[in-house]
Amino acid sequence: MFTLEMKVRDYEIDSEGIVNNANYLHYLEHTRHEFCGMAGFSFAKMQERGIVPVLNRIEVDYKTPLRSGDVMESRLWVEMKGVRFVFHQEIYKKETGELSVKAVVSCVCLEGGRLSRGEALAEAFKEYLWL
Repeated sequence: MFTLEMKVRDYEIDSEGIVNNANYLHYLEHTRHEFCGMAGFSFAKMQERGIVPVLNRIEVDYKTPLRSGDVMESRLWVEMKGVRFVFHQEIYKKETGELSVKAVVSCVCLEGGRLSRGEALAEAFKEYLWL
């Protein structure tokens, strides 16, 4: 499981004093990008090799809101289902351990403009991949 710690910034808060729902998508995406970089296959490397990961589904369950200054722990693990990479992601409020968001994010890979089986990413992620 990959874990990333982040802090809620004031400008991510809505009029109700909680993190705006759209910002959770940014947190989830940032976690995936950091995971890819840590696994040795940053988005810049993907682009150099003509690999374009494309999201095809996001399912998010909002549980407990985060507020300004909260520190969160964003976690993910990934599995392959056919040609899809499925990222299972959760965000917890670090101080209390409360689950804030649970998400399942699915993506496919294009190589040379065509759908691929994602072999290059599967190789890069093999240490972390649930098959």
